Parts: sequence; C-alpha cells; structure tokens
Amino acid sequence: MLKIDLTIFQKGFNYSQDGPGNRLVYHLKGCNMHCPWCSNPEGMCRDTGESTVVSVSEITDEVLSCVPMFFDGGGVTFTGGEATVQFEALEAVLRSLKGHGIDTAIETNGTSPKLSSLFTLLDHLIMDLKHPDEAVHRAVTGVSNSQVKSNITAAVSEGRDVLVRIPLIGGFNTDEAAFEGFLSFFKALPAESFRVELLKYHEYGKDKWKKLCLPYTVKDAFVEESTRRDLEEKLKKAGITTVRT
Repeated sequence: MLKIDLTIFQKGFNYSQDGPGNRLVYHLKGCNMHCPWCSNPEGMCRDTGESTVVSVSEITDEVLSCVPMFFDGGGVTFTGGEATVQFEALEAVLRSLKGHGIDTAIETNGTSPKLSSLFTLLDHLIMDLKHPDEAVHRAVTGVSNSQVKSNITAAVSEGRDVLVRIPLIGGFNTDEAAFEGFLSFFKALPAESFRVELLKYHEYGKDKWKKLCLPYTVKDAFVEESTRRDLEEKLKKAGITTVRT
C-alpha cells in the first residue's frame, strides 16, 4: 500500500448529513477558497492550526474496524476544508477503501480539474455550487466556478449519484438574478440524475474565526425559511428534485 499521508483536523460519525446512512467523516486540512461564511475556518490552511497526520493504511484500518457502525447504507465521507486539496492522498485512500467494499463519498467545492478521475472510486458526490455567475463567484470565494459547473455536468452525465448543495447567503445568492442563473444551469442537465439541497446561512463558525484571530465579515446574511421554501418551489416547478438532509 502506498505510504501517503493525509492531514486531518477533525473526524467523527454523522448520520445522513454527509451522505446516506451513518458515516465516519474525515475533515481534511486545506482549502483553495476563502468563503467568508465558512463554518470550518480552522480547515482553510493546511499548515496552520491543530491537525493530525495519518497514513492511508492507518485510515483503512480504522475504517474497517468501524464497519459495524455503517448502518442504513453508511460508510466513509471525506470533506474539509476542501478534500481535493490533498488529491494524491485522497485518491489513494479512496482506492484502498473501495478495495475493501466500503461505501465512499466526498463533499467538495468541485474546483479540482482532476475530480472526474475519482468518480469510479466514489459512491456519492456532494458538490457545492455557491453562485451561478463566474465573476461574483470569483470575487467572493477567490476561485472561478467554471470548473465547478464542468465537474457537476460531467458527474451527472455519467450517471453518478450527485447532490448539489447551494448555501443560501443573504445578500450574495438569494436574489432573483442569481436564482435564475441557478435554474438556467440546472435545466440544461438531465433532471432525473441529480438532487439539489438549499442550506440556509448560519453562524456556527463565527466563534472559530474569532478564536483564530480572523475577521468575520459576514453581516445580515440570514435567510428566512419562507425564502428557502419559495426557492425550492421554483426548482420543483422546473422539474428538479430537492431534498433536505
């Protein structure tokens, strides 16, 4: 087995929110975006803050010892930070786990140009689309959304299990123009091949930013439940399946 290490900053079990069933979730260090609402700012920089370095074989052994806990279709999910920042190690551990028949998933911002090479190693893809407009997406996150859209399109076209998540951030992506952009993108995809989940803004990471001595700049970003319901109805009317996990 390859001697490749992964740097993680958190791990634990979670039910249904990081893929189906009961799942062991590994948070990998490092991210190529700088979303100001991030709930895990401690995972942004790979080389700072508390973390643990583990080998592929160590994670594989740990996962295999937890198999009895993977009920209701559960398994392992890699998230972040951004899991694909540690691409070589991520690919190696996914290949190892699939060799043991483990159900695998990743939560990703979808920016990696190599993401499609992982498709056959994944049972579930959970991908963010934060804003449909390229310029706005780049200005706020620091990264273009063109590769994100390309990866979502590729995964859906290949018939992968795809959940697209939109973090609803007031003042950023809940206006009519933004949502028409989301709808335009989704309508071009085969509707039966993916699902969309709308996640309302929260401040769960605000205290973490303060502890890291980082400025938390998001203001007045809360979204009413009625707004989420209205946006879900627009998606449904367009023939797009919406879920809440």
